[in-house]
Amino acid sequence: MASSTPQHFLCEIEGRIATIALDRPDRKNPLTFDSYAELRDWFRALAYSDDIDVVIFASNGGNFSSGGDVHDIIGPLTQMSMKELLTFTRMTGDLVKAMVNCGKPVIAAIDGICVGAGAIIAMASDLRIATPEAKTAFLFTRVGLAGCDMGACAILPRIIGQGRAAELLYTGRSMSADEGLAWGFFNQLVPSDALTTEAHTRAERIAAGPNFAHMMTKTMLAQEWSMSIEQAIEAEAQAQAICMQTGDFERAYKAFVAKDKPVFEGN
Repeated sequence: MASSTPQHFLCEIEGRIATIALDRPDRKNPLTFDSYAELRDWFRALAYSDDIDVVIFASNGGNFSSGGDVHDIIGPLTQMSMKELLTFTRMTGDLVKAMVNCGKPVIAAIDGICVGAGAIIAMASDLRIATPEAKTAFLFTRVGLAGCDMGACAILPRIIGQGRAAELLYTGRSMSADEGLAWGFFNQLVPSDALTTEAHTRAERIAAGPNFAHMMTKTMLAQEWSMSIEQAIEAEAQAQAICMQTGDFERAYKAFVAKDKPVFEGN
């Protein structure tokens, strides 16, 4: 992954942590057909990458993302056939699938505007850190669309609850940073000048852990949505047995016996 340079978004890799961001700050970082597709492909490839352990999806220029670009996406969509529209909506959904299935924890660092597909990207991340200035809106109904976009009706209620999700998805109103924290959408609020530092601190802490086991945790978090409790317990038994065969498990044991801190190697 470190040898590839995306064309339609920013990407910097340092110490096994990738920081990505949309790169149109003058327009609050909207998504385009190209950035959607390239992000989808990048997260798909991430599942097979051994040089990245954690991803930070960062803000740029004081904003996270204004969602689908009105001129580059919304306008052309009004002229498309049903087949073309379905190809597009499946592609945007594939970005969420790729994020969920990439095997690496994703931390969204959210400042300013985070709306539409930008809010979906934040929703699809594993952890969300925001500033008090963050304004998050699933505003699809404001452009005459349903709130059920890119998995929102499945994922958002699991994060903030059915009633709160329904309100946001029906009205398209902005969720304040304080609401997002109280409702569990955000893990933490920090001042704007501390957002980057806090995101990297969390990423470094996760990256220093047993990253094969983190992959298993992320896999189970996604797969167990559709499992019964009995199925989930069995799946976790199998996942944990696999992790017990890793070198990190043995390293942790030896460090505990020696009263040292374990140094994990991700295998």
